Amino acid sequence: MVQLAELEVGQVVAEGEFHLTRDVLVHYAGASGDFNPIHYRDEVAQSVGLPGVLAHGMLTMGLAVQPVVDWIGDPARVVDYQVRFTRPVPVDAAEGATLTVVAKIGTVDVESSTARIDLTVTFGGETVLGKAQVRVSLA
Repeated sequence: MVQLAELEVGQVVAEGEFHLTRDVLVHYAGASGDFNPIHYRDEVAQSVGLPGVLAHGMLTMGLAVQPVVDWIGDPARVVDYQVRFTRPVPVDAAEGATLTVVAKIGTVDVESSTARIDLTVTFGGETVLGKAQVRVSLA
């Protein structure tokens, strides 16, 4: 189990890399019920000014928190999670797209036995989620 006393602000506690394909998007659409065609049809995405098929925002958000869940060991320890969507994630038909996540300690609150984990989530070297923060209970 993670010990509060072992954590330092700026410490990287988890990292992850997630490869998205068009198949992944179709599976996610089925699971979520979000069948917006911008997530699986290039011509529809392009007709509304997008570069092509985009990953679902909630899929991106869900994948981004997974390294923290793995690190903390219990999803119930996540007490708050917020992000701001700053850039779409285009998923190329042939190459897909790879998201990279780095999770660092932002703050440690000894009194409440919580820590804020700041996520850096990138695609192609550019940040796709801004102010991505996860508050976890270490009690």
